[in-house]
Amino acid sequence: MIDLIFPDWPAPPNVKAVVTTRRGGVSGAPYDSFNLGSHVGDEPARVARNRALLKEFADLPADPLWLQQVHGCGVAQFGEELPPVEADAATTFVPGRVCAVLTADCLPLLICNRSGTRVAAVHAGWRGLVSGVIEATLERFGKEDELLVWLGPAIGPTAFEVGKEVRDAFLSDDPQAETGFMPGRAGHWMADLYLLARRRLALPGVAFVGGGEYCTHSESDRFFSYRRDGITGRMASLVWLTE
Repeated sequence: MIDLIFPDWPAPPNVKAVVTTRRGGVSGAPYDSFNLGSHVGDEPARVARNRALLKEFADLPADPLWLQQVHGCGVAQFGEELPPVEADAATTFVPGRVCAVLTADCLPLLICNRSGTRVAAVHAGWRGLVSGVIEATLERFGKEDELLVWLGPAIGPTAFEVGKEVRDAFLSDDPQAETGFMPGRAGHWMADLYLLARRRLALPGVAFVGGGEYCTHSESDRFFSYRRDGITGRMASLVWLTE
């Protein structure tokens, strides 16, 4: 049985969202079992079958619009562009188009406006956060409506060890981001992706930020983790509008 997570957020009724886990697919080790990434070395036929299962069990209105993710801050607007698109966020105002990002430790964000006229999915690792992928995505919504955000499964603050260069990159842009880092072993820090993202979401117009309670690294039975396993599958975080 496919194990799906449905975000707990006050989205309008016409906004639909779902996040996958590693459970319920057909891929073998080390991609076992519900791998949705076509770029990680899994057998293409198994990835295709998993994607078909996702569409069926999540009741998607269409195939997701998969991105070519590059850990940057590019935002694809589906309605103007069609895949393959090199970007780390996708947004649309067109009902039936499914925005999706793939992750296995990086932070996925799902975003909608209160009026239910636009949605977005964001892939944010530390490089994406520093480069401004969240801010670039929020700009697509304009300032006329309140925004709702849900933080999906990512590596937790007790597992994400980074070097001094990562901490310095955040602090050079926002000195108060030091609250997102705890000292680790010599020359290293434990980074809190959830907290760092919430700092960047503390903006006028962002009315709700939920989620952020998972750790992909420690919950090995439920989530893929690149930091933990190296060769592994990918989960998907998806959002779309209905008519």
